[in-house]
Amino acid sequence: MPVTAKLSRQFYERFGDELTNELVEWFNAVDATYQSSLRELNEANFVRFDAKLEQRFAQSDAKVEQRFAQSDVKWEQRFAQSDAKWEQRFAQSDAKWEQRFAQADAKLEQRVAELRGEIHALKAELIKWMFLFWTGTALTSILLR
Repeated sequence: MPVTAKLSRQFYERFGDELTNELVEWFNAVDATYQSSLRELNEANFVRFDAKLEQRFAQSDAKVEQRFAQSDVKWEQRFAQSDAKWEQRFAQSDAKWEQRFAQADAKLEQRVAELRGEIHALKAELIKWMFLFWTGTALTSILLR
C-alpha cells in the first residue's frame, strides 16, 4: 500500500500544481520501488534463512540418529555381556549341582553296598542258627523215639 506524499500548500503555491504533483508522483514511485526491493530482499533473506534452518535441523536429526544408534549399540553390548555373565553363572551352577549329585550318588551306592554286606552277614548268621535249631530238633526227635 503506497503512502502518498503530501506537501504543504505553500509548496503548491510557490512551484505550482503541475510541478508539485509531478514531484509527489516521483516520491511515490521511488517509495514503491524501495518497498518492492525491500520485499524481494526480505523474501530472499527468508529463503536463505529457511534453507539454513532446514540444513541445521537435518544436521541435528542426523546427530540425534547417530547418538541413538550408538546408544543402541552400547545397550546391545551391555545386554550381550549380561547374557554372557548369566550363562556363565548358570553353567557354573549346573556344574556344582552335577558334582553334588554325583557325590550323593556315590555315597548312596557306598551305603547300599554296606547294607548288602550287612544283609549277607545277617543271612549267613540266620542260616547258621537255623541249622543249629533244626539239627537240635532232629536229634531230639530221633533220640526220643
